[in-house]
Amino acid sequence: GAAPPLFGWAAVSNSVEPGALLLVLIIFAWTPPHFWALALDRKAEYAKANVPMLPVTHGDVYTRWHIFFYTLILLAVSLLPYLIAMSGLIYLASAAALGIGFLYWAVTLLRAKNPSAPIETFRYSILYLGLLFAALLLDHYIPLGLPTAQSGIDFEMINGIPDTAA
Repeated sequence: GAAPPLFGWAAVSNSVEPGALLLVLIIFAWTPPHFWALALDRKAEYAKANVPMLPVTHGDVYTRWHIFFYTLILLAVSLLPYLIAMSGLIYLASAAALGIGFLYWAVTLLRAKNPSAPIETFRYSILYLGLLFAALLLDHYIPLGLPTAQSGIDFEMINGIPDTAA
């Protein structure tokens, strides 16, 4: 399930850090809407095989609402790497855009007007996770390096205006 990033992090760093646990949390939050979308698409097959997937046990409407709620959770969780300074603006912009895309599909499922929405949501979820982690890597290897007040940059030299607060 969600543990491979933790294993990789621990193998490389010889430690378990909050960032590694956050990667697990992202996958953990991603898994329900990913699989429930597929379960909606394959509901008849799961029912025929007596597999108790959520749409079979609780119905389509219940499942669609839970996909929506978990997508909101995923969107919030996916922003945490930026909030704990594990990533930068490239990741933040990517996570926000990808999360809005996932939210679009969750709302499309709720509206229940598009018969291909379950499989399209499932497909998007795969793309979402791959691109989210790619953005994390890209952000790590191509930092924007924007100056901040804490970076020790001499802003007086940059803009030619003396810093009177110092």
